[in-house]
Amino acid sequence: MNILMVSAENDALPGGKVGGIGDVVRDMPKALAEQGEHVNVVMPNYGLLHELENAEFEKNVTITFAGREEEVGFYRFTVKNSHSHVTQWIAHHAIFSSCGVGSVYCDDPNNRPFATDATKFALFNTAVAKGILDKVFGDLDVLHLHDWHTAVLSVLRAFSPEYQALKNIKTAYTIHNLALQGIRPLSGDDSSLNSWFPELTFDASAINDPTYSHCFNPMRAAINLCDKVHAVSPNYTQEILKPSNTEQGYFGGEGLEKDLQNAANENRLFGILNGCEYSNSKPKSLTLNNFFSLCETEVLKWAGNQPTLASAHHIAGARLGKLTAKKIVKRPFIMTSVGRITNQKVLLLQQKMSDGQSALQHILNELGDSGIFLLLGSGDPAFEQFLTQTSGKNSNFIFLKGYSEALSEAIYSMGDLFMMPSSFEPCGISQMLSMRAGQPCIAHSVGGLTDTIEDKSNGFLFTGDTQLNQATNMIKCFKDTLSLYKNEPNQFKDIATNASKARFLWSDSAARYIADLYK
Repeated sequence: MNILMVSAENDALPGGKVGGIGDVVRDMPKALAEQGEHVNVVMPNYGLLHELENAEFEKNVTITFAGREEEVGFYRFTVKNSHSHVTQWIAHHAIFSSCGVGSVYCDDPNNRPFATDATKFALFNTAVAKGILDKVFGDLDVLHLHDWHTAVLSVLRAFSPEYQALKNIKTAYTIHNLALQGIRPLSGDDSSLNSWFPELTFDASAINDPTYSHCFNPMRAAINLCDKVHAVSPNYTQEILKPSNTEQGYFGGEGLEKDLQNAANENRLFGILNGCEYSNSKPKSLTLNNFFSLCETEVLKWAGNQPTLASAHHIAGARLGKLTAKKIVKRPFIMTSVGRITNQKVLLLQQKMSDGQSALQHILNELGDSGIFLLLGSGDPAFEQFLTQTSGKNSNFIFLKGYSEALSEAIYSMGDLFMMPSSFEPCGISQMLSMRAGQPCIAHSVGGLTDTIEDKSNGFLFTGDTQLNQATNMIKCFKDTLSLYKNEPNQFKDIATNASKARFLWSDSAARYIADLYK
């Protein structure tokens, strides 16, 4: 088969990743190629990728978009040591860097959410559709779309007379994050379906938003219009068939549960777990002092990139400075967490308990002087501020506000226990990476976390019917786990060993793609 994957992110290219979707689109093509398939992957250039040393111009295509003719260039990118059956493509147009060179996503105001990105990706989708017609990617058997950013392709395939030939190509759609749906007006705005394609006639009942009928919902459109729909873990696939109830702490179909139920009833919905890369070589080990020095170095870099010193960097620097300055006699218990700072990841930590303190504060109280909690990530300013304030009050909590690949790898390998209290988790990669390094996880038993962690076998799980109940159980789970670490070290070590031996292979995922999504 010749497959084309269309994505907003791809970590195979430098600067092409923001979140977990970039990891999937980097690793899955190789796994498919190793099973004999040919895979093309295309993403926008974001103003710089086409200028990379290994990018070679291939062809321009001309499209009609928003009433104007636009020219989009396609570049072939060569990844060193890549599989010969995987070809990387970059689409180049000025609009793809509309929020600054290198910016993958834009931060639009609350009164026009997704406006800039939706227009950018709609043009990208149109260019890819024309590229398919012009045989840029050869003769395709499968078109695989990823998340809302590529959903306009499914609309053009279904309704545009110009792109009817795309109906001859089997089309699959992967949901990576159902919470982000890219909703825009159907008309009446520069960033709307009618503005992008003024001549397009479509069935609004298949593509409009269930709540806001005057709006276009790309996620819903792709779910309804693609041949196959894929969610990235079996358990998450079941969760999204039920309506969300955020007051009860349940994150399900996010308004699209009826469409997903229809897809399930039509045997179009599949839950296939993402994979993880494994190596036979052991990760480079660090001494504790070198580890804390690395943390300190990265914080100084982040601080130096800003005109004023952020409180989070100042506090983290001070805490780390004390750790590197003193001679550590006994290795402290190190709990870690790595991820985007969003409501998905931090809501339970921020949950107020009956005494008015946050759940995170309760965990730090339990940790006391026996250990340190290192949390790496950035994102929502309000949640960042909560974590900064908490770090200022607690010497055993260090909030590393930023991201560094080297630091991330070190945190996975140096930690004793990984904290992943996600309110929902379609699949999750952090738990796989920490387990791979022999660091078991405490995690909320949702989505892909349930599919990868076995309670008290290779990690620790908690549940709950409400947010408060979930936070209460999270605190208890941590207390019990810390007690196990201190009082039953051999049992804890067995669980850590089991975590390191767990395997979630891309080859297994690829086989399911071929059997379920591409047939």
